[in-house]
Amino acid sequence: MGALQHLNKYLTKYRFKLLLGIVITIISRVFSLFAPRLIGKSLTAVEKFLQENQGSMESLKELMLNNILIIIGATLLSGFFTFLMRQTIINVSRYIEYDLKNEIFTHYQKLTQRFYKNNRTGDLMSRISEDVSKVRMYVGPAIMYSINTITLFICVITIMFSIAPKLSVYTLIPLPLLSITIYKLSRVINARSTVVQEMLSKLSSFTQETFSGISVIKSYGLEHNTHKNFDNLALEAREKNMSLVKVQAWFFPLMILLIGLSNLIVIFIGGKQYMNGVIEIGVLAEFIIYINMLTWPVAVLGWVTSVVQEAEASQKRINSFLNERVEIQDGPGVDQNIKGTIRFEKVTLVYPETKIKALNNISFSVESGQTLGIIGKVGTGKSSLLNLINRFYDPDGGKITLDGHDIKNFKLEKLRSFIGNVPQNAFLFSESIADNIRFGKKEVTEKEIIEVSKNAAIHKNIIKFKEGYKTLLGERGLTLSGGQIQRVSIARALIKDPKILLFDDCLSAVDTDTEEKILRNLKSFCQNKTTIIVSHRISSVKDADHIIVLDKGNIIEDGNHQKLLNQKGFYFELLNKQQNEKQY
Repeated sequence: MGALQHLNKYLTKYRFKLLLGIVITIISRVFSLFAPRLIGKSLTAVEKFLQENQGSMESLKELMLNNILIIIGATLLSGFFTFLMRQTIINVSRYIEYDLKNEIFTHYQKLTQRFYKNNRTGDLMSRISEDVSKVRMYVGPAIMYSINTITLFICVITIMFSIAPKLSVYTLIPLPLLSITIYKLSRVINARSTVVQEMLSKLSSFTQETFSGISVIKSYGLEHNTHKNFDNLALEAREKNMSLVKVQAWFFPLMILLIGLSNLIVIFIGGKQYMNGVIEIGVLAEFIIYINMLTWPVAVLGWVTSVVQEAEASQKRINSFLNERVEIQDGPGVDQNIKGTIRFEKVTLVYPETKIKALNNISFSVESGQTLGIIGKVGTGKSSLLNLINRFYDPDGGKITLDGHDIKNFKLEKLRSFIGNVPQNAFLFSESIADNIRFGKKEVTEKEIIEVSKNAAIHKNIIKFKEGYKTLLGERGLTLSGGQIQRVSIARALIKDPKILLFDDCLSAVDTDTEEKILRNLKSFCQNKTTIIVSHRISSVKDADHIIVLDKGNIIEDGNHQKLLNQKGFYFELLNKQQNEKQY
């Protein structure tokens, strides 16, 4: 149960509720033990009355009536405290489930882009849903039934030994066999539970990717192959589950067998002791009731063991992600108003997964209020450069400063609040267009939303929709074109009114006329803002104050538009090539 020790902090947090639940459990079990004792005494009294004619019929009736009333009262109280037991311990499990999900989700948000590139979305979802649900069963029902069982065992065995020690010893002979069986089966269940949870993650990942890429699957006519692959995964998952269930299925029959064996021992040994006058008939009946009272707890013991092993396997999977090191850490904080001067000083970035050097000893500066254009072929490090400014990654060498302060000294939330970012692959949420735009700044007016939409050249498209800005996107409504998505994403960045604007090839899906209109609007909007525009089109960067040309992570040319043309190098050749393509 090493992995489950991670939950100790939550058990400590809710210790008072758990302790209350334990006390209530003990009280509930104590009241449930009234019935066997009173039934035993009643049978003994009846036997003595019939055999020895001790006492009167009236006193016997009075004794029986009192015992019945006490049994009914004790049973009702036991049921009431059982209800309270569930309200305390099961509620605690829901609190811990809530806390654990929040811990995982918070940790997910802190992890870098590298983590998300190396792990599937379906697997992430499985660990925060399926695995956490398995763990909740451990901190709720498993703990509750364990306390219930332990309390009942201690109370019943103590009473049994106080009444008939020799008979108790014979009755409990099957218990060592029970312990060995549980130990052996538990080890197998733990291993197979881990395999089952991994298969659930595979299924979730495959399903999520299929739905995300359904248009590609349909366009290639691969529905049949996809269904076949899913069917194979589902069959494999079924086999793994059946393998687990087959082991779990041994528990209940074995528990019943061992309890039945104890019953036979009680009847045989107890019967002989009764005939020899060692014990009374009531003691024999009482022992049979006690043994049968243990039937459910012992059967549950097998289920609890199975739940604990599954929770252990799930918590191991959760811990593997929680133990992922958070590479990008908050800085101590910089207490200063930011103007927006950015400097790269011999910055190098290497992606550890591929060992590719995305940026090699890069140095440049952008003064506050200036616009920097970055151009180059695909895979030359343009997007990587912007990712460093956002601190999605940290450089492997060199330093990046903002107004003279190393960006590592800023609080992440504060740093990113200065930046309006338009990524290369824009993402919109399944909400209204207006909600997607105001995502960058919650407190905005309708007038402000319309204004930034006009600057992004998307307003005219939006008002043509039936619901206008209230049009729902994504799975629940209209899906925008690639160019429209990019422009909504631009509007979302502009509405923040940030000090720094980063545009990562965000006009690639719009036509040249729309591009020119957006760039004109941005030129007016971006006055007094530091702006960096990454593009593969020269038309997007030609009006920038400074332009750098990247190739294989190196700056091969830099200067303004005219200076680069005069150099007759890569920039000049690229412009001629793009102008020729435009003519055709």
